[in-house]
Amino acid sequence: MSANRPAAVVVLAAGEGTRMKSKTPKVLHEIAGRSLVGHVVSAARELEPEHLVVVVGHAREQVRGHLEEVYPGTRTAVQEEQNGTGHAVRMALEELGAAPRGTVVVVCGDTPLLSGATLKALAETHAGDGNAVTVLTAEVPDATGYGRIVRDLSTGAVTAIVEHKDASPGQLDIREINSGVFAFDGALLSQAIKQLRTDNSQGEEYLTDVLSILREAGHRVGASVAADHREILGINNRVQLAEARTLLNRRLLEAAMTAGVTVVDPSSVVVDVTVTFEPDAVIHPGTQLLGATHVAEDAEVGPNTRLTDTTVGRGARVDNTVAVSAVIGEGASVGPYAYLRPGTRLGAKAKAGTYVEMKNATLGEGTKVPHLSYVGDATIGEYTNIGAASVFVNYDGEAKHHTTIGSHCRTGSDNMFVAPITIGDGVYTAAGSVITKDVPAGALAVARGQQRNIEGWVARKRPGSAAAQAAEASSEGSAGES
Repeated sequence: MSANRPAAVVVLAAGEGTRMKSKTPKVLHEIAGRSLVGHVVSAARELEPEHLVVVVGHAREQVRGHLEEVYPGTRTAVQEEQNGTGHAVRMALEELGAAPRGTVVVVCGDTPLLSGATLKALAETHAGDGNAVTVLTAEVPDATGYGRIVRDLSTGAVTAIVEHKDASPGQLDIREINSGVFAFDGALLSQAIKQLRTDNSQGEEYLTDVLSILREAGHRVGASVAADHREILGINNRVQLAEARTLLNRRLLEAAMTAGVTVVDPSSVVVDVTVTFEPDAVIHPGTQLLGATHVAEDAEVGPNTRLTDTTVGRGARVDNTVAVSAVIGEGASVGPYAYLRPGTRLGAKAKAGTYVEMKNATLGEGTKVPHLSYVGDATIGEYTNIGAASVFVNYDGEAKHHTTIGSHCRTGSDNMFVAPITIGDGVYTAAGSVITKDVPAGALAVARGQQRNIEGWVARKRPGSAAAQAAEASSEGSAGES
């Protein structure tokens, strides 16, 4: 456990976010498979704080419910009215009860790019420099609109945070800006927070006023500079949401590529933060990997594939496929144009081929469903081949039923397997059969009507039609040849 473990982390997530123009609270909008506040909470948890409190306000029951689902036991404090960041932190301290003894880190709930490593660096700088407050700052290419960090040139201490509109010409040249993320001495914060006033243009309690209160009391205010200025970006509208998604996606792909994954075209691949890879996996263009998807060594996924909560085994090949909650075995082949629905399990070297849909179905090792088939609620053994255009008829209008097919079977094309039914090992079925009864091992099942050819039917029933004329011409040609 880190020696700089904070006494508490406070996440500010009470705002409405009106510029999102959404019925969804701003902090619950998602990028890379996680809500904005979820990203911040995940980063904060890396500090292993003694307490983690999320301040909620707008749509608080919805935000609380989300946090409880994703991070059970998450502690929340309620800010009934959004009276400023200082007021929000005061609500968190009241929730904690006694004044925290140690560092209190305050972060914004709409900064999804903020990393645990950056927060750890903030806590370490705070402890190492003996600051009363340490501001997380960043040097940005364009500081327009941001509060500038003014430092004492001899000591490096922060002497002021000057808003853009109040900055002098010289201060406007400063590129170091305030992120809105702070580390405080808990005891000093608890004292200073009580001194906040609302005699400002917004009539709110500003957390930044705590810095001047402590500095005037003779305490040191320092700064920790983020290595990447993009980490501090907050989200206020859908444009910024998309920009953050792009940045985070690139970060995730770069981490994967650094670890040995080939991503052929990173600009066209989308991944969630919960996706995992093994070295030498290959991701082709147009691929989306979502949820708890895992891609193993030497597997190839894509192009134009979307996998959600799906495991891809070593050396498997998945092409132009949609899969949800599926397991694709080692060396298996899927697609192109396949759809694997929840509960699908493909054994090693199994195949779900072109235009194949599967649901709640298990294929044994080496078993193939090559093309144009639906396999639902089924268990199929090893090294069986299912003929083209086969349908597992699993639904009777009220309930789903199961089909079991054994190993080393060869089923014909255009078969219907009407569940519930069991087909033994080594069975063959004839093309065009509708199998409604169990078939014993080693049997040939034929379930189709006998073919009848009714001579002259077209001429009698469709006289003068194109078909009748073609048939007549064919008959005259045959007679001439004879």
